[in-house]
Amino acid sequence: MIIENFAPFYGKHCETTAVGNLLQHCGLTLSEPMLFGIGEGLSFIYWDSKQMGFPFLGGRCKQDVLTENIAKRLNVKLEVKETSSKAKAWEFVKSNIDKGIPVGLKLDMYYLEYYEGKIHFAGHYVTMYGYDEALGYLVDGKEQVKSSLSSIAEARNYKGPMSSPNRAFTITATDKLPDMKKTVACAINQNAEQYLNPPIQNISFKGIRKTANAIIKWLDKPGMDPQQIIQAGRLMDEGGTGGALFRNMYRDFLKECDELYPEIGLHKAYLKFEKIAPMWAEVSKLICSAGENSNEQQLKEASPILLDIASLEEEAMKLLFENTSGFIEHKF
Repeated sequence: MIIENFAPFYGKHCETTAVGNLLQHCGLTLSEPMLFGIGEGLSFIYWDSKQMGFPFLGGRCKQDVLTENIAKRLNVKLEVKETSSKAKAWEFVKSNIDKGIPVGLKLDMYYLEYYEGKIHFAGHYVTMYGYDEALGYLVDGKEQVKSSLSSIAEARNYKGPMSSPNRAFTITATDKLPDMKKTVACAINQNAEQYLNPPIQNISFKGIRKTANAIIKWLDKPGMDPQQIIQAGRLMDEGGTGGALFRNMYRDFLKECDELYPEIGLHKAYLKFEKIAPMWAEVSKLICSAGENSNEQQLKEASPILLDIASLEEEAMKLLFENTSGFIEHKF
């Protein structure tokens, strides 16, 4: 069973790509940066967990919350299914696809047969739009791919860091879409307020400062080998973690909104993110090079850049909070 007239939505980040596919199928196509922005996605966390094996640098809000925020802001119906039963998990997916509704899946990418690099990451999202006796048909990032139904079942049922019990979700349209200008202003305001008031020291701009201090000791950290440092750097720039990818997306979100709704007053903050985004890319390059060469000096060079980023992001989010607060108060 393959859903007829399914047109894939391709993206750079797995969760926004999955949501984009579900929204597009029910008639609502927005850019990936717009989805990330109205999902209040921008954040940062430095997570040093023994279970992870190496420090995790996350550049976005909590997983699943992004999807929930997007659905709330766009006034669409989000149905989520979690279960410890593989049979019930599959029945939810199968029944929706049989009705012509694609399904978002959260799973561990390790088990998907088309991935060559075998690392456990249970916070990955794909869209399933079809199946046959042996295979599931998926959209993953920029590709349409296939994996065996057994591998998808194992990936969904994995129990480890960031995993959810066979989490799957669908989106259906409702009768009325919200005013997008108000949606944008409210989402930016809420995201900025959360960013500026982190509950603990390893989140948002405070977390970036913590990373700046921690990173210089990575090569001496027990259990931290150079290959893990390379992996952390690559994930920051290319994958669904870290800073560079999400700062690029938030910069593009602010640019798009500034062109659509210049009266909100986003331009100065957009210019700051235009400066911030390549700084994250530079940090990523230094981290990768430090791992490749076992060179502590390059980690020391990345540290002050991270401190500058933290200050710039704090300034940018203060601007966004102030400007959108005034706009919301006086315009709505």
